[in-house]
Amino acid sequence: MATTTRTPVTRTAVLDEAHVGDIRGALGTIAFDDYAPRSSLSAKLKTLLAIVGPGLIVMVGDNDAGAFSTYGQAGQNYGTRLLWTLLLLIPVLYVNQEMVVRLGAVTGVGHARLILERFGKFWGAFSVIDLFILNALTIVTEFIGITLAAGYLGVPKVLAVALAAAVIIAAAFTGSFRRFERIAVAFCAGSLLLIPLFLMVHPPAQQMAHGFSIPSLPGGSGQMATVMLLVIGIVGTTVAPWQLFFQQSYVIDKRITPRFMRYEKADLWIGIGIVVLGAAALMGIAATAFAGTKGVGNFTDTAGLAHGIAAHAGRVAGVVFAVALLDAAIIGAFAVSLSSAYAIGDVLGLNHSLHRGFRQAKGFYAVYAALIGGAATIVLIPGSPLGLLTEGVQVLAGVLLPSATVFLLLLCNDRDVLGPWVNGRRTNLFTSAVIAVLITLSIVLTGSVLFPAINGHQILTIMEVCGAASVLTGGWILARARRSSGTLTVAIVESEGRDNWRMPPLATLATPVLSTARKVGLSALRTYLAIAMILVIVKIVQVAIGH
Repeated sequence: MATTTRTPVTRTAVLDEAHVGDIRGALGTIAFDDYAPRSSLSAKLKTLLAIVGPGLIVMVGDNDAGAFSTYGQAGQNYGTRLLWTLLLLIPVLYVNQEMVVRLGAVTGVGHARLILERFGKFWGAFSVIDLFILNALTIVTEFIGITLAAGYLGVPKVLAVALAAAVIIAAAFTGSFRRFERIAVAFCAGSLLLIPLFLMVHPPAQQMAHGFSIPSLPGGSGQMATVMLLVIGIVGTTVAPWQLFFQQSYVIDKRITPRFMRYEKADLWIGIGIVVLGAAALMGIAATAFAGTKGVGNFTDTAGLAHGIAAHAGRVAGVVFAVALLDAAIIGAFAVSLSSAYAIGDVLGLNHSLHRGFRQAKGFYAVYAALIGGAATIVLIPGSPLGLLTEGVQVLAGVLLPSATVFLLLLCNDRDVLGPWVNGRRTNLFTSAVIAVLITLSIVLTGSVLFPAINGHQILTIMEVCGAASVLTGGWILARARRSSGTLTVAIVESEGRDNWRMPPLATLATPVLSTARKVGLSALRTYLAIAMILVIVKIVQVAIGH
């Protein structure tokens, strides 16, 4: 592909020199000085293939062992009647991940480091510590999935866990970004096993279409609380905090800059398409396999799903499901571990790139290996409360997700950080509505853990109160924005300059001045997170002691 003379770019805030250079993706290469226009279809396709990776891996990694369990439970217990929830999540997935794509490509600085620099040490430390704890627990759930899949396939537990841990660690320790991405993309391709499995089980097309097009909450008023909590579980397993940290850092590590933004957005849409189709396939497969059996309403775990699928469609179908589960758990562990290693390296100033070998980035690889080794060890300890750990992950993710989205929205409106790439009004309005919904779901989820007897009427009351509060808060914010709109000057940057604009070095940025309203909001968020996390942890410990 022809190249042109490189356009000078202002000094940027990229923290690791390994993050600058040629893009060496699993499926192609783009030279650092290649500024040639992509006018032909062939050139555009080659560029897209070179860029594909961040969006694909983060989305397929989202359909991990926990997702198999959640979607399978929805299908086994309620058939295809919750498929509609997946359609609602598509815009949420895109808007959230598109914002971190912009942050990564424009700033060259990871999510945790931006929070630290723009909101202070407390929030920077909090973002890394809570991410590390939540990710560590999430990786444990991946290994739980590995043991369940291995048990169904007849592979000894210790052997399966040891081999999986070795593969996951070895893939990152190659010292080559391209080799890691090729391994990760190969596992992403493994997720397509759900297609032949879907054809084997053959869920009725009319039933699937009805589930997508007709929203309903099955089970009646007596099961409203149970169904609502499952819906929250679907949201939590589809939109998780680690995704924000992973994709921003992975975009940076792949050396993607603003001029390739369109291609990275296409990569993200490919990933979203695969994750939604996979989730729908899992619900449909479980719904059809258990329809008319005693298993309806009696979900146990993913091993139970495999046995039910085998009973309906034959032993081969059960094996395909188990292999797909194993594949999903491994790609999930890849992504979740990397998100922590990137965040810690970013904040502590360690070398943190897959372009570097172990000797050049010991701390980065040590964090990655420690997370995998620790999770594998916990799963193999006799009597470990694995079910309780799985529940704890879902609850903590639900509690922490709103705060992650709040900071994402604030960063994407910071003109010193994103310049001409800041959010537009529609993105802000949509994301604000998403945050309101996430906070509501977080409160409901926390309440359900603290008060297991909560019923559907109480849940609806909580949602109504939160909805009213959101409308009042949103109205107040809009009123303030209109009053101050006359004094605001919006810088307009031509498209050519926009494509080359990068955030200046962090040390050169002015310290952001927080308004009184924002300080109050962040203080309220800090208080809620502290109270909710303490109460949830206490409750989980009480349950563990009781057992």
